Amino acid sequence: MKNTFTYTILVLCAFCTNLFAKTFTIGPLETYNKVSEVASLIDHGDTIFIKAGTYTNDKQVTISKDNIVILGAEGRPILRAGEIIANDPSNGKGIFVIKGNNVTIENIAFYDAKVVDNNGAGIRQEGCDLKVIRCLFLNNEMGILCGTIPDCKTTIEYCEFAQNGSPAYPGYQHNVYINNIDTLIFRFNISRDATAEGHELKSRAKFNYIAYNCLSNFSSEDSRTIDLPNGGTSIIIGNVIEQGPNSANSNILGYGLEGMSNPGPHALYVVNNTFVNRRNSGSFIHVPNTKLDKFLMVNNAMMGIGQSIIGNQEGLVFDNNVMEANLNAAATHFEAFDNFNYALVQGSTLIDGGQALNEFVGDYSLTPKYEFHSLTKIFDRADDDKIDVGAYEFLKSSSVAEYVTKLNIYPNPSNDYIIIEDFDSENADLIHISSKQHYVLKVYDGKIDIRSLPCGMYILNSGRSVSSFLKI
Repeated sequence: MKNTFTYTILVLCAFCTNLFAKTFTIGPLETYNKVSEVASLIDHGDTIFIKAGTYTNDKQVTISKDNIVILGAEGRPILRAGEIIANDPSNGKGIFVIKGNNVTIENIAFYDAKVVDNNGAGIRQEGCDLKVIRCLFLNNEMGILCGTIPDCKTTIEYCEFAQNGSPAYPGYQHNVYINNIDTLIFRFNISRDATAEGHELKSRAKFNYIAYNCLSNFSSEDSRTIDLPNGGTSIIIGNVIEQGPNSANSNILGYGLEGMSNPGPHALYVVNNTFVNRRNSGSFIHVPNTKLDKFLMVNNAMMGIGQSIIGNQEGLVFDNNVMEANLNAAATHFEAFDNFNYALVQGSTLIDGGQALNEFVGDYSLTPKYEFHSLTKIFDRADDDKIDVGAYEFLKSSSVAEYVTKLNIYPNPSNDYIIIEDFDSENADLIHISSKQHYVLKVYDGKIDIRSLPCGMYILNSGRSVSSFLKI
């Protein structure tokens, strides 16, 4: 009886929180013109809409409440840091500082974050379970900087990171830097051209799932493309991972090179990636001199000069990988190698050269499911009896279904009906972000009656796309 009573109270509290959740709109013609004006007004479960436009030289915004949604509306707003943040020694962390738990940030651009101690971030994460979706991080000292947070899962999807780093502190600032948390989910992103010897992705998380991304350096002086310095378990699957000719570090993927301080098992799974090294020397993977609990490298294309692996290879499963040191010969495998298009062409020896693993690590399959071509073109990977080597399966594009990353929902926000363009399902699978309550509603010619739903932000998951809308 006591447990039932406690559960009832929790449900009622959640309902009340959602019932009184508020929405704040930021825009040049709105009551609030800058995000900092509402930071102290929001409460748990509230939503902030930022209308498209460029917002320059606002103060640092600290979000301390839980279950907050911050969403770019009517286009992608640009938050461009300026002198106020740069010259603030007491609060100088970045554009957004997220202290609350379960915060979602979607469709916002973060530019030019610079602070006194040279680690100004577009987003500084200090609370648990942050989700960052469809955001752009350009020319910051750090794109996302996540602190050491227990019991934390950080999810980053459909984002782009470019030219983040600090010439004033070279080698220590990165496009993405995740400190000691439990889990990082990093998928369907572009991270490119980190500057000043920074990494495109650095993570100290205990568990990393790095899947279907383009992690590349074309011309800047970056360091390793991916750095996982403290061991733990990492799955690297279906990515394009590229090192440019000016990279300051000779290896592309580093694992456990600053000490295996994460709890075991220390396991590295590298499956169906396309590695490209455009330097005239180097290595593709660098692991420590101590034996890993599990080390699997299967179905990878490794193009360019370099050793496949440096470090302890005891127990390594190294199967069906293809190495091609000559870049001219490597180019013959791909549609447009010089233009960084690594889709396979007819006649490539990568076709049918792999082996299907049919294995799982926890809930994560080691069989690649998708192909990343751009932020708006993510394909279902063809299900072939003989899997191809690398990040792409050879198949004519006309027979591959496009993975649409965002459906067009309007009117948004709405209080009665929404219309979803090009939605062919009979049912809509909806999740209320704050309460996590699940709803299934009928769809009639793309139209859904939402009058029965509680107010708040919803995620629509069609199985092939994820989009959001606000019920008011």
